Amino acid sequence: MNVVYFAWVRERIGLPSEQIETNATTVADLVSELSAKEERYAAAFQDTSALRVALDQELADFSSALDGVREVAFFPPMTGG
Repeated sequence: MNVVYFAWVRERIGLPSEQIETNATTVADLVSELSAKEERYAAAFQDTSALRVALDQELADFSSALDGVREVAFFPPMTGG
């Protein structure tokens, strides 16, 4: 699965994206798995209310299933102007 990070999430983790192997069944499970990986991931996912997620470029929520998903993207909320 390809995991993509944008804006300050990318800055905290230090990577724009990465290919991972996971047993996670939901986005929340994936966040828990990544957070346990290293301190920089824990810092990035500390407050999930400040994050949005997209699964295969479609907005989703943290309870969404990962079955068949090829790409997960994490980013801060978008603002208009």
